[in-house]
Parts: sequence; C-alpha cells; structure tokens
Amino acid sequence: MSGQAFEPKNMLFRNLGATGLRVPVFSYGGWLTVGYEQKGDIVKELMQTAFDLGINMFDNAEAYASGESELQMGRVIKELGWDRSDIIVTTKVFFGTGRSERHNTRGLSRKHIIEGVNKSLERLGLDYVDIVFAHRPDVTTPIEETVRAFNYLIDQGKTFYWGTSEWSAMEIQQAIEIAKRLNLVGPAAEQPHYSMLHRERFEKEYEPLWRYENHGSTIWSPLDSGLLTGKYNDGIPEGSRYHSNLNGAMDDNVKHLTSPEGKAKVEKVKKLTAVAERLGGSMTSLALAWTLHHKGVSTCILGATKPEQLKENVKALDLYPKLTPEVLEEIEKILDNKPGLPTSFGRRGDDGTLM
Repeated sequence: MSGQAFEPKNMLFRNLGATGLRVPVFSYGGWLTVGYEQKGDIVKELMQTAFDLGINMFDNAEAYASGESELQMGRVIKELGWDRSDIIVTTKVFFGTGRSERHNTRGLSRKHIIEGVNKSLERLGLDYVDIVFAHRPDVTTPIEETVRAFNYLIDQGKTFYWGTSEWSAMEIQQAIEIAKRLNLVGPAAEQPHYSMLHRERFEKEYEPLWRYENHGSTIWSPLDSGLLTGKYNDGIPEGSRYHSNLNGAMDDNVKHLTSPEGKAKVEKVKKLTAVAERLGGSMTSLALAWTLHHKGVSTCILGATKPEQLKENVKALDLYPKLTPEVLEEIEKILDNKPGLPTSFGRRGDDGTLM
C-alpha cells in the first residue's frame, strides 16, 4: 500500500548527466549521520522532513555505520510506505561493512560487487536501487571486470545506473571507453567532494567530463563538515560535529581549524557570511546555492542531523536566483581559490576524437 504521495514543492530537478533520470538538486545522505548517532525515530523524522521539502533522493553505502545506515533507511522506507517510483535510492560498494575486510569482502571484483550489492539490498529491504556507486577505484581489479559486473547488475534489474566515487578523471574515462567498446552501460555519474573551499579536482581535473561527456555528479560535503555554515567562526560550539567528533572522525578537521590555513578559511567564511546576510540568506544557504551554479552538479547531498537543518538547507533555493554574475564575482574575489585551466585529458579534437 502506498503512503504519502510525493509533492516536489519548489524543488529544482536536473537530469543526472546524460541519463533520463531526474534528480532533485538536493538529496539526503547517511554518511556520518544515519546509523551513527541518528537511529530510530529521528531517522524517520529526518527522511520524512526531506520528503516533505521535495527531497526524494536518499544516498547510502555498505560501509556507512557498518551497514547500519542502510538498515535504518530501509526500515523507514518500509514504515512510511512511499511508492517506490516516487523515491530514488542509491548506495555504494567497495569497503564492505568493516568486519575485518580482506580479500573478496571488499574491492571492485565481480564477486564483491555482486555479493555486496545483494547484501545492501537485503539491508535496505528493496528489490533494486536506482544507482550503485563504486565507492573508490580498485587498482587490483581490471576496470573491464568492474564495468562488466555493474552491467550485469543492471541486466538483472538490481540497479538502473552505476557511477563512481572519488575516481580519477582518467579512470572514469577508461570505464566510459571500455563500456562503449563492449556495448555495455558505462558510469553515469561521479560522487566527489565539492564545495567553496574544495574546488581543484571538480573544476579542473573533472572539467572535461562535464564539458564533453555531459557526465553527472552527486556531490558530497558541500558545507565542508559544517565549516561553511559559519558555526565555527568563533571556535567549536557544543553539539557541533567537530565537538562530538564521531569517535575521532573529525580529528583532522579540528586540527585543521586551528592551523594557519584553517584560520584563513574562517576569515573567508566571515566575509562570505556578510554577503549572504546582505542577500537575505544565511552562510549555509549561500554555500549550497553556490554549488548549484556549476553545470557539472546534478545533486548536492545534504548530511543534516536535525530536521531544522534540512529546512534551513533548502532555503538555498531562494538564494540561488540572487547569485548574479556580479555577486558570483564578489564571492570569487573573497574565495581567491579558483583553479587553473582544466587538465587536457579527455578533451576532444575537431574530429571528435579524445586527445
């Protein structure tokens, strides 16, 4: 029996790269949230709030909370009774579930891809996911074997699309070319880190993918673990992700915050906060709206731990139209971190061949 019907509200939708899959520009992810400190009723509240705000895409991975994240999300999907065609569910395979992983219980061999996805489907309680991502590249497995394994899952109806996460542009291009040569389905999207403060790879190395392949992306950590919300402008407040530290997961971030480079970033955030407030928004809204201006961004994964944060996050849709070329130039001057020219790999010559 179907539950509440999906109402997109004022959510914006984009095609996932060159595919026909329409994804909301904001999605909700389980990394460092669902299955960790967020379990039980709060997960249902978070996912229901996202759904009510027009966010119908939910991202996960076999490794998140050692599989607990998938169990929590799967339980909520079942309890809320959403029509399966109304939601987009993604997961990732590579790391396994953290149980002394070695040999065939991790990586991108045909064996682990197929077995890993089958176990993810069991935890999610679903017959299929919409997208499966290769969570990292696997240098010990031929890319052709990986491409064939994901194509098999598509043929079996266990996923509709596949993608990569934190692969190099060259590895992605290899997978695309192998799939074309073998008449198989190639990767549709990359899941990279992208934010105002983390731009080099997305805007330089991957640029040929966005430009010549119309490749999709599902970006993660657009707020840099909260740094771009402005909450750390005056230190580390109680209740923040840096303060809770999630069993040491934020150690590097905390150390970075007190370094000269980290302090310089905080000064930039303070200046950007003034721009956001002048436009009638928050630093959070500005940071999220800014990512949507890049043509390569299909959807921006949110990692809110409270429903109120999700409501604040989607206010970026109101700020997005206010980011005129003049405002974007002002932001660029404050950031002062625009990458250089894109790498030449993947460019096409006048005859259309790769250079």
